[in-house]
Amino acid sequence: MRQLFAIILAAPALAAGPAFAQSGKTEVLWLGQSAIRITSPGGKVIVIDPFLSKNPKTPDSWKNPDALGNVDLVLVTHAHADHLGDAPYIVKKNNAPLWASQGLAAALAALGEVPGKLSNRMGQGGSITPFGPGGVRITMTHAEHNSELAWENPVTKKREIHFGGEPAGFILQMENGFKIYHMGDTGLFGDMKLIGDYYKPDLVLIPIGGGQFVMNPADAAYATREWLKPKYAIPIHYATNPALVGTPKEYIEALGSTPTKVITMNPGERVEF
Repeated sequence: MRQLFAIILAAPALAAGPAFAQSGKTEVLWLGQSAIRITSPGGKVIVIDPFLSKNPKTPDSWKNPDALGNVDLVLVTHAHADHLGDAPYIVKKNNAPLWASQGLAAALAALGEVPGKLSNRMGQGGSITPFGPGGVRITMTHAEHNSELAWENPVTKKREIHFGGEPAGFILQMENGFKIYHMGDTGLFGDMKLIGDYYKPDLVLIPIGGGQFVMNPADAAYATREWLKPKYAIPIHYATNPALVGTPKEYIEALGSTPTKVITMNPGERVEF
C-alpha cells in the first residue's frame, strides 16, 4: 500500500489556517486516552473527548485546553470523566457547539455545565452537517459501554450521579470523502460489521486497553480484521490507568496479516492523510 500519511510532532496552538485548508489533507492529533483533535481539509477543527487537564498521558504542553487553538465543534462519546474532560470549558471559551447523546447533552444543559443553546442532542444513527451542505458529515453510532455522569454539586460539594445518555461512537466524513470512525469506549458488538460494510471507514480510532472497560487487543484486532477492514487504524485508550494494560504491540500481533496499516503514535503527535 502506498503510504498516504505522515506522523509529525505537533506544537501547541497549531491552528488550521488558509494554507492547510487548501492542502486537501486531514490532520489527526492524539492527546492520550481518546482525546482527538481533527482538522478537516476545509480547515474545520473538531475536538473529540477532550480529557486533557487531568489526563496523565497528555503532554504538559497540551494540558491547558487553550493550547488547542480555535475549536469549531466538540463531540463527546459518553459522560465518563476521562471522555467528557474539559469539554464544557472548550465549548464556552470557543462558543463552539457540543454534540452528544440526547441524555448527556440534556444533563449538561440542565446542570448549567454547558449553555443550552450550545448543547445539541443526537441519537444513534442520526447524522448532521454542522458546517453546511458539502461540509463535514457526522453520524453517531452505537457503542457497547455505559455512560453515567458524575457531577459535583457546587452548593453541597457532594458527588452526584446523573443520567449521561447512551454511549456512542462517531463517523466523520471529511469534505473530500475521507472517513474517520472514532469508536469511543466499546466492547465488541456484531453491528461493527454493519458499520464497516455500510460506512467503509478509511481510519479507525480504536480502543485497545482492555480490563473491565473496553476491548482488549485481541478483541480490537478481531473487529478490525473481520468487520471494519479500514485502510488505517490508530490504537487509543490504553496505559492511562492500571486497568488499561493492552498495548499497540499486542494489537498488531493479534491482527496478523491484514491490509490495514496500524499507525502507532505518542500523545502529542499528529498524522496527516
